[in-house]
Amino acid sequence: MRKTKFFVLVMALVILFTGCSSQTPTEQDNSISAGTEVSNHPDDMFLSSTIPAQSTFEIHFIDVGQGDAALVLCDGNAMLIDGGESSKSSKIYAYLQAHSIDFLDYIVATHAHSDHIGGLSGALNYASVGMALCPVTSYTSKAFNSFVKYLDAQGVSITVPTPGLSFSLGSASVQVLGPQKEYDDPNDTSIVMRIVYGNTSFLFTGDAERTAEADILEAGYDLSATVLKVGHHGSDTSTSYPFLREIMPEFAVIQVGTGNSYGHPAENTLSKLRDAGVKIYRNDLQGTIICTSDGEKVSFSTEKNASIQTNPTEITSVPSIETDIPDAGEYIGNKNSKKFHLPTCKNLPAEKNRVYLASRNEALQKGYDPCGNCNP
Repeated sequence: MRKTKFFVLVMALVILFTGCSSQTPTEQDNSISAGTEVSNHPDDMFLSSTIPAQSTFEIHFIDVGQGDAALVLCDGNAMLIDGGESSKSSKIYAYLQAHSIDFLDYIVATHAHSDHIGGLSGALNYASVGMALCPVTSYTSKAFNSFVKYLDAQGVSITVPTPGLSFSLGSASVQVLGPQKEYDDPNDTSIVMRIVYGNTSFLFTGDAERTAEADILEAGYDLSATVLKVGHHGSDTSTSYPFLREIMPEFAVIQVGTGNSYGHPAENTLSKLRDAGVKIYRNDLQGTIICTSDGEKVSFSTEKNASIQTNPTEITSVPSIETDIPDAGEYIGNKNSKKFHLPTCKNLPAEKNRVYLASRNEALQKGYDPCGNCNP
């Protein structure tokens, strides 16, 4: 009888523990909607962050026209990076309100220019803030003074971050990489940040230009990123070849306004991204863009035009081709990649990087290799 009771007890314990171990957590819905881009990045190079089972991560690249505004959400924590012009304050206010975000763990003004700092007043008018990051504590502009005024009303002072500063946002880790020094140009003072979430990462560069990029490169930080927020709205003063080579993103987001007077994004920048095989998302063409990560892959959804061509080759200066064989002078070489193309190729370089070649033989003799896409 005692043996029987002991056997029953043992069996009950076995059933209890095996029953517990067989329970599975509720599976996440990993379905991908139409027009969504998915990435599996080979991220052995990344220092991954630990992600709890129910963790969530999103970046909302808010369409504020010719300006930057990105809302980073992770596990109920929030960080707003820039807010566009002062005229976009009401949009930022409404966006936070619509997403029930009345507390921002961090608010980041990458630099003092109004197309980045202006709309942050709208955020501060709606949400309370834990910490405010900005590369300067004073700047002569109405937009900057308004930003400081709303911070003062909350009893929050500007924190000027130093390179290497790290902090957490939920399960994500954030590191400040720049600015590396003081600069005369406010663009180069931009706070540059790398966010790591599991095996995915995201690089925000503000309006940092080549000088600041070179100093960050010299500092030796890990710049690799799954997603790059392209510097200075795609201007050709940013996203230098050495900088892009270190990042090697799969995706890029350009925060830029429709029909802006600056010619952003520059064809030279688009050409570099095209040559690197980077998939581009643009606010001017697709409205607000939301990037979601599960720690292993990222996906994108857009407000509009999910399937639009976001990095078309400039073809206005290319003569029409009526035959399969180009006439003399119609082969186009790339000075940088040393590839040559048919004029109809979708991977043509920027105009200033082009070399016009009279024949295929001339192209080969000058050391150019045929493009693998158009097979000239």
